[in-house]
Amino acid sequence: MLETPDYYAPVYGRANVRRCGNRAKCDRRGKSFAIAVLSKYGHRIYSTFSHFFAHSESATTNLQLNLMSKPYHRLLLVLLSLLLAACNSVAYYGQAISGQLQLLIHRKPISQIIEEPATSNRLRQRLQSVAKMRAFASRKLALPDNSSYKSYVDLKRPFVIWNVFAAPEFSLTPKQWCYPIAGCVSYRGYFSEVRARAYADKLHQKKFDTEVAGISAYSTLGWFSDPLLNTMLRQSDTHLAGTLFHELAHQQLYAKDDTRFNESFAVTVELEGVRRWLQDQGNENQFRNYLLSLKRKRQFIALVQGARSELEVLYAQDRSEMEKRATKAAIFQQLKTDYRQLKTDWNNYRGYDAWFNRKLTNASLVPISSYYDYVPAFQVLLQRNQNNLVAFYRAAREIAEQTPANRKETLLRLLTDQAPDVPERG
Repeated sequence: MLETPDYYAPVYGRANVRRCGNRAKCDRRGKSFAIAVLSKYGHRIYSTFSHFFAHSESATTNLQLNLMSKPYHRLLLVLLSLLLAACNSVAYYGQAISGQLQLLIHRKPISQIIEEPATSNRLRQRLQSVAKMRAFASRKLALPDNSSYKSYVDLKRPFVIWNVFAAPEFSLTPKQWCYPIAGCVSYRGYFSEVRARAYADKLHQKKFDTEVAGISAYSTLGWFSDPLLNTMLRQSDTHLAGTLFHELAHQQLYAKDDTRFNESFAVTVELEGVRRWLQDQGNENQFRNYLLSLKRKRQFIALVQGARSELEVLYAQDRSEMEKRATKAAIFQQLKTDYRQLKTDWNNYRGYDAWFNRKLTNASLVPISSYYDYVPAFQVLLQRNQNNLVAFYRAAREIAEQTPANRKETLLRLLTDQAPDVPERG
């Protein structure tokens, strides 16, 4: 993970989704939709995947050998769930399935790539480091011991997916999308940047503020064995370890329809995991640098949350749209001014310049809020469990199993008792 606002995105998950009020009616609607889809688009789905597999003899062989294996059973289950959902476009789900298929078909075991003579020394060294991180995650952090991040795929592009975030022009409540597998989340992911920006443009025409963010990694929450991606290797070893721990944390625990809970939990595991990893490696210099990066990140978040609070007050006022629009622009401009002042305290460190050097909107704030709101609460929960991660996971799961209202109340109570020294928790 680069030391810039990096966002994570579970695309598929175990969570159930949007429900019909009348089950029988919903079932009839879903079956009718599936029949219509297969009648109209079945040939296109077949030709699309046939075309894809025809371009790779090894991919075709791999598919034939593994079609009845667990991952492909799950892929078929995902496909059927999408067809029966009757709530989103076939084209959107088609690109999602095709994108996931590319990862499954083209992945290769990391151990095999390390042994291949054609592998560059740099890639070999990075993969060897990842293998150590992956073993540490299961052995020392009690994260899932499965096949995830034990294979590798080079996508030949800078990001694996592009997420679209959106919020109304005068509201900070993010737009939600609901899926048959992942539940409801505050982003919509695309394997194509062009498609992501085209969809964002459509939302903008409907008077939504939009943000398109490139994503270096995401979790399928245990449905598939997630591979390591070339997009993740752009990070330093320290932040790469954080990404692995973060994504495995999503497999450890995922609460239906609660992005703030899920991301804050994963960030907490990430911070604690990196702290323990660097201490285990005996690299005090890297650990000090990591603590400094956490301090900057905390200051960045506080700066953004300050502007967010001002916007919340503005949007609640009884003022004309013209007045709100002008004040909104002024708040975002002041945020950029405050950042320039903060940089002087950072000795002109420019790690967040890219985030500020663009037009900021309500949608720009969605990922910042979603990913860090409850991190201090989870850090308190970890301390209350004597820093025992197994006990912490158990306590967090108990909170996840509460009703949404009770879950929020529990986390807010923990926030009032948050630890004052957050960097040391990282």
